[in-house]
Amino acid sequence: MSIWDALIQGIVQGLTEFLPVSSSGHLSLLQYFTGNSGETGAFFSILLHLGTLIAVFIAFRKTIWELIIEAFSMLADIFRGKFSFKSMNGKRRMIWMFVLSEIPLLFFLLVKDYISMVSADNSILIEGFCFTITGVLLLLADKLGSGKTNMDNMRPKDALAMGFAQSIATLPGISRSGSTVAAGLLMGLDRGYAVTFSFIMGVPAVLGANLLELMDVVGEPFPVGMDVALVGVAAAVIFGLLAIKMVQWLIHTDKYKWFGYYTLALGAVVILIGLIEWSTGHMIQRMLLG
Repeated sequence: MSIWDALIQGIVQGLTEFLPVSSSGHLSLLQYFTGNSGETGAFFSILLHLGTLIAVFIAFRKTIWELIIEAFSMLADIFRGKFSFKSMNGKRRMIWMFVLSEIPLLFFLLVKDYISMVSADNSILIEGFCFTITGVLLLLADKLGSGKTNMDNMRPKDALAMGFAQSIATLPGISRSGSTVAAGLLMGLDRGYAVTFSFIMGVPAVLGANLLELMDVVGEPFPVGMDVALVGVAAAVIFGLLAIKMVQWLIHTDKYKWFGYYTLALGAVVILIGLIEWSTGHMIQRMLLG
């Protein structure tokens, strides 16, 4: 993999991780048509996801720091016997909602290997169908979603719904940010709070998933050069920050729904190309790779 490939993939990862268009789906397409799929592509995707995690910590550093302090304060109250669910403030409720939102992911650990195989296979049909699902979710949320629920009155079922949406987003082509924000809006969350909760709830999920993947390659030779890895991660951080700011602005405008139209159209095109590739023995891929 060249530095140029790393730069392009870092930009794609940074932008699509937070824009509601599916970073894994776009990376899967890019790796398919550049011949970087397989183990090297999967390992590099882990590095890029770590880059976007850094972007989340930078963008939401104030909120994350406040939640960490509140978590330690809550633990102290638990040990002193002073903790009460009924008298929790908004930050403590938010912490418990984060815990609940991660529960659905435990069930998807059972199919982790299958999902990894789908991401690294030499086909893009599943990506096409998943892009279509993303588009439908975004358009439904734009039409039916949004409310006034925030950290002070968020319900357990709201967190579980967003957690389930995050779980299905392990499939390439289903946007994690798009599906979780859409689920939050459909459950009646305030638009700004839905974005904040979605992005922060993704930290333990993405970090945990990447740690599991890294455990599978411990002891293996590093498949890319250090310079290539640094360029890719830096690009993911920078463009991830830009994408976060863009989403925070778009969610309050009427332009967010255009991502739904985009992913629907992309899904249809990818399904068509996937069928052509399947029936012709990957003719387009072979032409692009020379």
